Amino acid sequence: MSDNHDLQKARDYHNATKHSYQSIRSDAHALDWENYPLAFKVYEDLDPIPLPIDVPLPTLGALEAISAGPPASDGETVPDAGILGRLLLLTAGITKKRKYPGGEMLYRAAACTGALYHIDVYVVCDDLEGLEAGVYHFSPHDFSLRRLRKGDHRAVLIRASGEEPSLLRAPIVLTTVSTYWRNAWKYRSRAYRHCGWDNGTLLANLLASAAGYSVSAKIVCGFVDNNVNRLFDLEPGREAALSLIPLGREMNPPSSAALPEMEPLGYETVPISKCTVDYPAIRELHSASCLDTPEEVARWRDQDNLPPSPTPTGRTFPLKPSDNPAGADDLVSNVIIRRGSSRQFARRPLTFEQLSNALERALTGIPADFLETPSSLVNDVYVIVHAVDGLPAGKYVYHPGLKSLELLEEGDFRSQSGYLGLEQRLPADASVNIYFMLDLEPVLERFGNRGYRVAQLEAGLLGGRLYLASYAQNFGATGLTFFDDDVTDFFSPHARGKSVMFLMALGHKLKPEKS
Repeated sequence: MSDNHDLQKARDYHNATKHSYQSIRSDAHALDWENYPLAFKVYEDLDPIPLPIDVPLPTLGALEAISAGPPASDGETVPDAGILGRLLLLTAGITKKRKYPGGEMLYRAAACTGALYHIDVYVVCDDLEGLEAGVYHFSPHDFSLRRLRKGDHRAVLIRASGEEPSLLRAPIVLTTVSTYWRNAWKYRSRAYRHCGWDNGTLLANLLASAAGYSVSAKIVCGFVDNNVNRLFDLEPGREAALSLIPLGREMNPPSSAALPEMEPLGYETVPISKCTVDYPAIRELHSASCLDTPEEVARWRDQDNLPPSPTPTGRTFPLKPSDNPAGADDLVSNVIIRRGSSRQFARRPLTFEQLSNALERALTGIPADFLETPSSLVNDVYVIVHAVDGLPAGKYVYHPGLKSLELLEEGDFRSQSGYLGLEQRLPADASVNIYFMLDLEPVLERFGNRGYRVAQLEAGLLGGRLYLASYAQNFGATGLTFFDDDVTDFFSPHARGKSVMFLMALGHKLKPEKS
């Protein structure tokens, strides 16, 4: 039996990695720029398999794609190599290049903490048009695949997932993997939180892009970790699989009765730094949140649901989304390529319709194996409104079942917002700050330590959707960090006992974005 239900591991990690006014000021950590990590995993001796470039764009508008449900047809949908390549580009590919006096910065499709891009994507597929069955690594730096294993290995992932139904007929399964050091170079032990955040923003892009091509997709967080890591020959303690994403549907599923051989690969990769620093807290929590057998995975997934959110007791404001919002026809691919992280906000109001469009699209329709329904959430959503026409300034909590904001306290909280967001101007100047928070105890009781992965990933995914919903409507957004306990205190007594997972600031951009 795994250590997944030794819940003190997740509690200890979360408490040890909190930011506070005191911890920030007593921290003497300095960035070692001579040891800056390479943003790509590069296999030295594997030949690239170029992905097609001339591929039609998805025809779905971004706002519709963000919360689109599964494709209407239950028939066969098998993406070819061109569609697969386009999905990889819009998920983890390079979308912008900026030259600087010291060189060139390559920005990816999805936001990532510190622009350190520690999430890699692997492909396991059946024979596709233009691509043979195999196990591949996606190489963003030259927009290609590199084959790690020949043949159809999907049965390994099906078995590892405890026979998760969405994997049984998927012709393609993507796997997201973090190389810890690429992010820990700057953020040290707190980088494990960012595994969820940065995986989540990436998956927000993937789900929206797949919807644009009418390709079904689902986030699968329950799997036998060692089996999945071994398939890609990941280095224990330094790399780890985070999620599986089945894509498409075919009529003849692979058999999982006889699993293919998985000998160690031993392929050499380019060192990502002169040296790496080990942060044991990352390894220890990841190990304590692993699942060991397919049977344990199936039990993990088949648990009681989380308790429902309490009903509102204060004044409520039902969302007012537009029937035909501005930017509704802007293609999801265009929005992803245009998206950045806002560096300055103008203190101008959003409309309640714009905020409603963003919240409604971002907070519904998540296909994931850890949710009871696509409209249920693990995280609660708290909001500070600074400037929204049609909505009083103040602090709120969102009720997803009612699609309504409950006013907790009216007032001008710009200065407090700046402090809560690590004393930065961005959250003070934004029109709205959106916090994803939850009571960790029932989440850990339900999911074990793996619930910490789930909570951070969902928060990052919701944040990634807010990025897209904001840019689709031609205003800006950025993800931020925070003083953990001070945020809880700010929203208490309503949020008493809850922990912050992620913060998104939304507002009108003051200057063009860099990333």
